[in-house]
Amino acid sequence: MEERRKSNRRELVSTIIVKRLDNPALNEQVEIDIVDVSKTGIGFSCGKALEIGAVYEAYLRIWTQEVLHAFLEIVRIEKKGNSYHYGAVFIGMPGAEASRIE
Repeated sequence: MEERRKSNRRELVSTIIVKRLDNPALNEQVEIDIVDVSKTGIGFSCGKALEIGAVYEAYLRIWTQEVLHAFLEIVRIEKKGNSYHYGAVFIGMPGAEASRIE
C-alpha cells in the first residue's frame, strides 16, 4: 500500500471524545479508538457512523497524558464488520501542538 500521509505515523493507544460542530442537535459525544496518529492526521475506529467531510471537535490524550484540543475533518471511511475505520486530518492545529504528537 502506498503511503499517502505527509508525516510519519505513530501508534497510540488511547480514546478521544468527538462532537459534531456544524449541527448542535447531533452533538453526541462518541468514544473512538485511535489506530495511528501523525502531526497532520489521525486514523481511528468507532462503532458510530460519522460523515465524510464533517468537522468534529476532539480531545486527544497522548502518551504523556496531555490532552490536546483538536478539530478533525473526516476524509476517509471504511466499514469493517460492526465498526467503522476513519481517516481524518487536523484542521488549524498550532505547530506546538503538532510537534507534541510527533
